[in-house]
Amino acid sequence: MPLILLVVVFYFLLIRPQRKRQQEQVQMQNSLVPGSRVMTTTGLFATVVAVQDDDVVLEVAPGVETRWVKGSIGRVVTPVEEETVDNDEGVTDTVVDEPIADAAERGTNEGSADKKS
Repeated sequence: MPLILLVVVFYFLLIRPQRKRQQEQVQMQNSLVPGSRVMTTTGLFATVVAVQDDDVVLEVAPGVETRWVKGSIGRVVTPVEEETVDNDEGVTDTVVDEPIADAAERGTNEGSADKKS
């Protein structure tokens, strides 16, 4: 009895969710259309130019097109919308998330050990 219970738990916790993720991935890859912004499984961001059978033509830079297998598309990237904020003076400012500057630009010595001579 415990062995059967273990197999049932194993099925519901591991096998079933993995199949569901796999089906969603295949569905996403089959729904690709020209103009979609995608990220490959290797981390390359590109725009879909054409879809042919099992291949996808991606534009990685203006005028640079490469052919990929649909299976190499990891996800469809949705564009980030800009947030607008009204300030005290009634002027609308556009707020865009910017990456944090690295330690060298901030003028700190993070990561370096203090050495006493």
